[in-house]
Amino acid sequence: MNFTKTNLEGVIVVEPAVFGDHRGWFMETYNEAKFQDQSLDYKFVQDNQSYSAVKGTLRGLHFQLNPKAQTKLVRCTRGSIYDVAVDIRQGSPSYGKWFGVELTAENKKQLLIPKGFAHGFITLTEDVEVQYKCDELYAPECDGGILWNDPDIGIEWPINVTPVLSAKDEKAPLLKDVSHNFVY
Repeated sequence: MNFTKTNLEGVIVVEPAVFGDHRGWFMETYNEAKFQDQSLDYKFVQDNQSYSAVKGTLRGLHFQLNPKAQTKLVRCTRGSIYDVAVDIRQGSPSYGKWFGVELTAENKKQLLIPKGFAHGFITLTEDVEVQYKCDELYAPECDGGILWNDPDIGIEWPINVTPVLSAKDEKAPLLKDVSHNFVY
């Protein structure tokens, strides 16, 4: 596995080693010992999967508040997405900054997003599946979100279509209007 740090502290692109032959391929998507070798000590307790039929489906920007904040390990298993993490840790030198990476079934990259970051993605193709592990169970009472096109964040989504949003994501607040308890 290759671990590449990003411009946001704790957000890491993980590239599994892929072993292929005439039958296909094999890869290890998570190995606790290899993560611990990188000082990434997470105990994942929940696996999630989403399906998006339409290109331009945007999910996020979501987060969970303390005490149920989540670290996520995200990968795209069918199609292609642009995956984004936004630093929402008050007092952090990178507060309000974002990082984005294309995750595809072909490139097999994963994005590790620690607690204190909002997460979202937009589908770049039709027929997309995304899987992610969380180190904390979903808690509806701790659920939060930020508007996907918050001008103070300025995410450069790489697709020129009107995104397909859930009713919840359409009404998400701006980061400056979110009351949260992530302190750097």
